[in-house]
Amino acid sequence: MAFTDARGLAATGADHAALDRFETALAQFQCYTGDPVATLDGITADRPGFAMAHLMRGWLLGLAMEAKLLPEARRSLGAAAALPMNERERAHAAALADLLDGRFADAFRALDGILADHPRDALALQVGHLGDYYLGDARNLRDRVARVLPCWTDADPGFHAVLGMHAFGLEEMAAYGAAEETGRRAVALNPRDGWAQHAVAHVLEMQGRTGDGIAWMRGNQEHWSTDSFFAVHNWWHLALYHWDQRQLDAVFDLYDRHVRATPSEVVLDMIDASALLWRLHLEGVEVGDRWQELADGWEPLARDAHYAFNDLHAMMAFVAAGRHDSAAALIDAQAARIARGGDNAEMTARVGLPLCRAIQAFGRGDYAGTVALMAPVRGIANRFGGSHAQRDVIDLTLMEAALRDGRKGMAVALSAERLALKPDSPLNRLFRARAKAEPVLA
Repeated sequence: MAFTDARGLAATGADHAALDRFETALAQFQCYTGDPVATLDGITADRPGFAMAHLMRGWLLGLAMEAKLLPEARRSLGAAAALPMNERERAHAAALADLLDGRFADAFRALDGILADHPRDALALQVGHLGDYYLGDARNLRDRVARVLPCWTDADPGFHAVLGMHAFGLEEMAAYGAAEETGRRAVALNPRDGWAQHAVAHVLEMQGRTGDGIAWMRGNQEHWSTDSFFAVHNWWHLALYHWDQRQLDAVFDLYDRHVRATPSEVVLDMIDASALLWRLHLEGVEVGDRWQELADGWEPLARDAHYAFNDLHAMMAFVAAGRHDSAAALIDAQAARIARGGDNAEMTARVGLPLCRAIQAFGRGDYAGTVALMAPVRGIANRFGGSHAQRDVIDLTLMEAALRDGRKGMAVALSAERLALKPDSPLNRLFRARAKAEPVLA
């Protein structure tokens, strides 16, 4: 008997009970709630012949972008490869193999092929969307979802997630009105959709609507902050609004109670912590022992060089904590990664390594060196992934280095650039005043 999932896709080796649990795991992945890996472990224990359960587990582990999880991801891939699979499932397995072998672009491009034939493959869409984020491919963040959207309706399970992904892609392509409308619709369909919540947060961040942003995050807080793998990132967004408003006590409170409430070694959590503390570091704000605790979390990854975007945030922690040996080890690991080739090698060579060296230079007080390394890269920084809001830390570092190096013309120009995008930002007005050596106006 052939079994199909909730969207009509054939599922080799499944039965009704396993498919019901698979839908639970998929819903957890779409909302970033619960523990979908544990759910899948239960499925494969009871139904070891269910190929897509193994493949989804492999995708989840591989998409964490942590080298230490690769062996487990490969174990899941190997388990699936030993099973009968249909054409769609074999395409998933081949794409997952590409990801785990470092061929990121090939992996996510292969998902385009799967979606062309199976536009209601929710797993392929979710994975592909994250892949576009990791590659900094803003156009495909929007258009991968747009290509399949006509095949979905609001009656389909997980339609909120399709809208949430589309909202984020629209935002990254600066279609802010459509992004906000779509993201709010997604959250109305499922208030637990942390990705859709964050898509609207990005819109409000990019438009400088910090008051609206605080209200948006606080108004739905109990839904996106409870039992959510994505909660730390959404707390980070809330902290950014308060930081822009110069409400540093609120920033520290959010950092201590939510962003870094526990010494998490999840890379995505540590990225948010580094990104928030570095913004304070650029201003010369004393943060106590917070850098040391965070650098401890980054230490085991210093020699991985698995993904260039991670490396930049590890470097921030090492530099700010005075861990010069770890910073040097990270640079050596990046050089070795470049020599081995692959997609991350290119990301590292063109973007990651120059930026890490720029952060090192900033830590030494070599602000001219920071400018020299960072200015040529910021225009192509999307090539090592992240969002516009996350990559803003590059521009902030360049701005501060120009100010400290006495490059008034550059500082004035950069502050004008920022004010053109967010004219009401207190932070941007502060930059303008510092660049022009003028009193800060409210």
